[in-house]
Amino acid sequence: MITTYKVLSLLLSYPTREISAGIPELREALAQEALLSDKARRDLEPMLSSLENDDIYALQEMYVHLFDRTKTLSLHLFEHVHGEGRDRGMAMVNLKEIYEEKGIDFAAKELPDYVPAFLEFLSMCSESEAQDHLNSPLHILCALKERLLEKKSPYAAVLAALESLAGQKVKPEEVQELLKVPTDDPDDLEALDEAWEDAAVEFGPGAAPDGATDDGCPKVSNILEQMKFDPAGAPASAARD
Repeated sequence: MITTYKVLSLLLSYPTREISAGIPELREALAQEALLSDKARRDLEPMLSSLENDDIYALQEMYVHLFDRTKTLSLHLFEHVHGEGRDRGMAMVNLKEIYEEKGIDFAAKELPDYVPAFLEFLSMCSESEAQDHLNSPLHILCALKERLLEKKSPYAAVLAALESLAGQKVKPEEVQELLKVPTDDPDDLEALDEAWEDAAVEFGPGAAPDGATDDGCPKVSNILEQMKFDPAGAPASAARD
């Protein structure tokens, strides 16, 4: 298992007290595996420190404001290329099948194209397989990074870390094409309601995996424990309710 992808998955997940309490372990896991460069790990430190020390409610509000209320910052990959069209549904079915080939029973409420779930899948691949899969949505991840840099968000470092793990360089024109879409205003509630009026499709029975907290997020200790064992059959990270 590639621990680094597992850690980055947690860093892009909805903040919980369990994640905040587990930051020292996550920091140590990144250092021990040393898959990221020293610079990439240093650049992650503001994000790690924020999750470790800042008020949990402020962290959760920031997360929702960024990723749930800003459509152009959505952490659902296919949203950026397929929108709500029929092609998105087929792409998610195909992605779910790829997960299942790795023994992942996708029972979480989140959609398969949710970035933290995708990164957990990558953690179960070989390094070369993970790079191949990461290369496919790399332009989307880099566009998200640029939008987060513009907002001076520490989350940008997590996307930059992913970019550094890819097996190829992104094509700038592909990133620029995505950035042509103006960043939406997360405080425009009327526009937000209109943009998200279609309900998300649930994949699987919608039950949270064993060891989940009340808000649906697995405890960090449980996830770190899974790193020590064969990942076959391990569930993808569940999203918050």
